[in-house]
Amino acid sequence: MAAPMSSVGKPSAERSPFNNTSFQKKTRSKLISIPGTRPSVQNGQLLVSTGVTSLDYLLGGGLAVGTVLLIEEDRYDSYSRMILKYFLAEGVVCRHELYVAAAQDNPDDILQELPAPILDDVAMHKPAEQPRLSREPPDGLDAMKIAWRYQNLPKVQTALASSSRFGHYYDVSKTMEPEIRQAAKCHRFYLPEHPTQSSPPHSTMLESYSALLKSLQEVINREGFDVAAPMSNSRNILRIGLHSLGSALWGDDLCCHDNPKNGRALTTFLYGLRALLRSSLSVAVVTLPSHLIQDRALMGSITRLCDNAIALESFKGSERETNPLYKDYHGLIHVRQVPHLNCLASKLPDHKDLAFKLKRKQFSIEGRRGRSTCCRRSSER
Repeated sequence: MAAPMSSVGKPSAERSPFNNTSFQKKTRSKLISIPGTRPSVQNGQLLVSTGVTSLDYLLGGGLAVGTVLLIEEDRYDSYSRMILKYFLAEGVVCRHELYVAAAQDNPDDILQELPAPILDDVAMHKPAEQPRLSREPPDGLDAMKIAWRYQNLPKVQTALASSSRFGHYYDVSKTMEPEIRQAAKCHRFYLPEHPTQSSPPHSTMLESYSALLKSLQEVINREGFDVAAPMSNSRNILRIGLHSLGSALWGDDLCCHDNPKNGRALTTFLYGLRALLRSSLSVAVVTLPSHLIQDRALMGSITRLCDNAIALESFKGSERETNPLYKDYHGLIHVRQVPHLNCLASKLPDHKDLAFKLKRKQFSIEGRRGRSTCCRRSSER
């Protein structure tokens, strides 16, 4: 409605006192703008991509900053290691800082195995036009028109994918160029290079886990990832990759005995890790050889201490590898837990029967009971 004519053009002191109120419109707090992140449409939580588009969709759009993703390793630790490398490669492309911790392999060896990104200019490259022969059949021309029609589509289409693209695509048959990899800032924790002592009898955390947690805290505080640190325009995300926690190489006996003596060591570490991530711009991916842990109750406690939890069941070396029902897939994926941050109920995945495979040099997750809509339409055309 237009303002009254009597008040137009008058100084603010001469206007009616009823216009001067203490009411102020409440505005939303400005979200942090960091490359490689986006806010969740469900709860406004800041998300990062795992590097696997279908896994992002499965987790509700991506990994929320300040959370932990637990990956229960497959029997040969091939696909779980691959997802970890996807996660780190996405951080390199987005120019996030990395933190890699391992007890078996040197973190430098893991970083040298990161998959090569499929850049847009490579995917959009058009070959030079060739002279058309006069005897070329018309069917070939129609096929060429169809090929050019799909030139802008992404190279990988999975059954689990959102309408908006988030993250990048990678070719696991090639490794990332050293120039791209070395441009990212990476912090390393290699357990053999950190001599540890035996834990005191009253301590519930192993010395190896204690040294790892202390190193993480120092990096977060020193590099300014703490939320309490002064705000600046150069805020960044710290991607933490912890490989094969709970194994005997970390000094843990979870996988060695039915009643482990250090049963609380890993759970105590996860308590500290989650508390550390909640107050920092960090996100962690932890792999765990759960198939070696006999105590199912303890494994349930470990799962509940993580915000996201998935389990990989590979067909390699099992009877399902030759089963015709699973001929198109390389393993099954089980969703153990999904996050419920800033909401009363978590969003469960639409597909319950999930499988993964390596297709066209890409790792993808699909629902086994049907193909994707876009794939069906492409085949029909």
